Amino acid sequence: MPINAYLNFDGNTREVVEFYADVFKTEPANLTTFGSMPAHPDHPLPPGTENLIMHALLIIDGSPLMFSDVFPGMPYHPGNNISLSYITREEAGLREAFHRMKEGGKIAMELQETPWSKCYGQVEDKFGILWQFNLEE
Repeated sequence: MPINAYLNFDGNTREVVEFYADVFKTEPANLTTFGSMPAHPDHPLPPGTENLIMHALLIIDGSPLMFSDVFPGMPYHPGNNISLSYITREEAGLREAFHRMKEGGKIAMELQETPWSKCYGQVEDKFGILWQFNLEE
């Protein structure tokens, strides 16, 4: 599977995706909002943020480009708002890469089951790059 670029924005992802879709004459695949996901008691969604984009995907000339609004309360730094997403069907390889990547880095989200993947996590590597690890089923 390819490694995909993942762009984060501070509340205007829908506008960004619509602009890029228009520029490149493509259609946004799916716009998933934070409010459309099952509620998590440990991470309640702040009121008024239900329509922020949790995930969006554009295919531009065969290349996937993914997008999300930052979760409310999380830091946003223009210019550093990109992460890399490693997507694979091999869970053992995903787990090994995740644990090797965290050496000298820091875990942003431990590997865990999510509504979209039975094994997903995030780690910032020792060079400051945020990686998302996603088991594709």
